[in-house]
Amino acid sequence: MNVYGTAELVRVALTYPAIDNHAHPLLKAEHRDAFDFEGLVSEASGPSLTEDAIHTLACYRATQQLGKLYRLTGESTWEAVKQARKTADYDALCRACMEPTRIQCILIDDGLGGSSEYAEDYKWHDRYTSSPTKRIVRVEILAEGILKTIFDSQLSTGSINPYYAWIEFLASFSRALEESAADPEVVGFKSIACYRTGLNVVPDVNDEDGNRVEQCVTVVMLRYEVTRTLRLADKALNDYIVNSTMRVAGKCGKPVQFHTGLGDSDITLSLSSPSVMQPLIKAYPSTKIVLLHSSYPFTREAGYLTAVYPNVFLDFGEIFPFLSAEGQAGVVKQVLELCPTNKIMWSTDGHWWPESYYLGTLQARETLWKVLAETVHRQEMTEAQAIGVVKRAMFDNANRVYGLNLEPRWHPE
Repeated sequence: MNVYGTAELVRVALTYPAIDNHAHPLLKAEHRDAFDFEGLVSEASGPSLTEDAIHTLACYRATQQLGKLYRLTGESTWEAVKQARKTADYDALCRACMEPTRIQCILIDDGLGGSSEYAEDYKWHDRYTSSPTKRIVRVEILAEGILKTIFDSQLSTGSINPYYAWIEFLASFSRALEESAADPEVVGFKSIACYRTGLNVVPDVNDEDGNRVEQCVTVVMLRYEVTRTLRLADKALNDYIVNSTMRVAGKCGKPVQFHTGLGDSDITLSLSSPSVMQPLIKAYPSTKIVLLHSSYPFTREAGYLTAVYPNVFLDFGEIFPFLSAEGQAGVVKQVLELCPTNKIMWSTDGHWWPESYYLGTLQARETLWKVLAETVHRQEMTEAQAIGVVKRAMFDNANRVYGLNLEPRWHPE
């Protein structure tokens, strides 16, 4: 066998149906240029995105791959890629990007900022998959919506009462979580505590913590009265939201995804490592926890957690296409160093642009294939075992963890 494996391993890696366990909606046609396209290859913002990201190996590779997809003639450049997609028919562009992915089912977090204004509804994406799209509920956004409704109601009367706002929030948020848990369209929850106050969530909330949460609601309400903006970034309140979600999710058997590692400048990097989640993981042994984005650059820490805690799973997404090819291979190798292969799941973290789904799938399949083929070549595993890893990572594990009960729709070529 050569270093890249047999035809069977290649075929399975490149064509087996996939469940995209973490993604976001695509933009509506009329808003297709609402965000800088450089966001396809970077989480940065401002000049770091528009001026620096285009000089990364990740962007150079994406440029060449998209040039082939768009059938550009001559040397592909980033500007040529942007111009080609700008003039393409949007539906044709979406289909050209989605059809080669062989994604059978997408689990969409539709709470990403801007989704309600610029993006399509999650069910709209069914046109590109053979199994229905399902929802992941972003709990901080759910909580913000509830608080905004409560605050607006009080402010409209000209008198505010933070205590009553807090009491109403407790009941409304609990009820909203229970309703989401009972909704068959919802297959899991997601927390972005990593962005707001860090992953060092304090488990449980005692009376003293409860007082601090009430104080946070008061501060948030007074701030909202002045600014009319609402973004929950007060630790006691954010920890309360996560704990409430963990309890409900554990009771209903639905996983909780956590953004870990790779993100933008809002993140405090030292608090984005999943290693600081150990107290939370231990406190909720019955709640399935999915660590998103390979936890890069803390992949080894994430692998350790999946190896020693039965309720922890690892998603290896977003590194495609954000890292160089060598970087992606290195991360996948780190994932496989210690993580049980029945606990890894792939995703695109696709968002806004169909190209994010295309590159996220193309690069992931190729990387997984090559890493596993090299391992087989070194006689550290059999080809049959490598094929099993691919099927579990791309489909079977997510199917089981999220309770989707799907059959892979595969027609080998």
